[in-house]
Amino acid sequence: MNPKRWFAWVCLALMLVAEILLFRANHEKDAALTSLREAQHEEQQLTASLDELKNSNAGLQAAEISGLRKQNAVLTNKLAIVQASNDLLVADIQNNAQHLTTARTALQLQQEHLAQLQTENEQIAVAHALTVQKTTCINNLREIDAAKQQWALEKNKTTTAVPTVANLLPYLTGGVMPVCPAGGAYTINAVDEMPSCSITGHDLPPP
Repeated sequence: MNPKRWFAWVCLALMLVAEILLFRANHEKDAALTSLREAQHEEQQLTASLDELKNSNAGLQAAEISGLRKQNAVLTNKLAIVQASNDLLVADIQNNAQHLTTARTALQLQQEHLAQLQTENEQIAVAHALTVQKTTCINNLREIDAAKQQWALEKNKTTTAVPTVANLLPYLTGGVMPVCPAGGAYTINAVDEMPSCSITGHDLPPP
């Protein structure tokens, strides 16, 4: 597999994993917050019960207060544990978000690089096609000039004579006039002149 494509797939996979981890972390954070609210609610209820017991029998009140204090201590400890867990989840969410941002940036850079390579390849392909067209056209002009010289030799024509396409057909490959692949028009010219093409750059080099 192309390394660039492989790297793009790896970045995409990392981004998906980061998204999943971020979703799970948010879910765990919500659960922790729910537990925290429940603990706070229980603490409020116990505090209310403690206030009610202050107005009841002194002996029973002392026992109840002792029990409520123990429960309150347990809930306070539980609240601290939940708060610490929540802090860890927040830190994990921030870390996952950072990884996700890094993966997205890497994927974007990879996509830009691939787009640049594609543009360069297209430019190279266009330049190659133009070169092939030019080479083919120049070869056609050489064939036309050779046919023209052969015609002049066999027909005893002067250097100023200008043959027609029909005059040259017997001396051309397959008896057919070549065609410029870029759509240019050929001019045969006189015997002592090079044939030419209407496309700029499609010229025979001087002898």
